[in-house]
Parts: sequence; structure tokens; C-alpha cells
Amino acid sequence: MKWSIEYSKRAVEFIKEHSIEDGIRGSIIVKLKGQWADYFRIRRGKIRIILKPDTKTETIFVDAIDFRGKVYK
Repeated sequence: MKWSIEYSKRAVEFIKEHSIEDGIRGSIIVKLKGQWADYFRIRRGKIRIILKPDTKTETIFVDAIDFRGKVYK
């Protein structure tokens, strides 16, 4: 079974507003801590992508995409 990707409303709005459609190849994935303990971060220049993988359903939920200073709020 292939993994599926789901996007939050906030992430979709950022993608549309900033016309971001390029891939995330070459980016480093880092596990977050604290209140974001179940999430991972992908850094793409000044943009951060916050996601949560679910191995049971093989789904990746993209919770937020935003600039570095705003994404964790």
C-alpha cells in the first residue's frame, strides 16, 4: 500500500498563497520536541513544513507550512 498525504486547511492556504509546488527532495527531516513531540519538521529554505506520520494508516498529515518565525505558533 502506498502512503497518502493529507493537508490541513492552514497548509493548503499557504501553498495556494505562495504558489509552492516544488518537491522536498534534499531536505532534512527532524523530529520535534515538547508540545510537537509526535511531529517532524522539514526545512526548505525559510519555509518550515510540520508533519505527522501515522504508520498504522500509512498517512502523512501536513499540519502546517509557513515561514520559520510563524509556523510554530
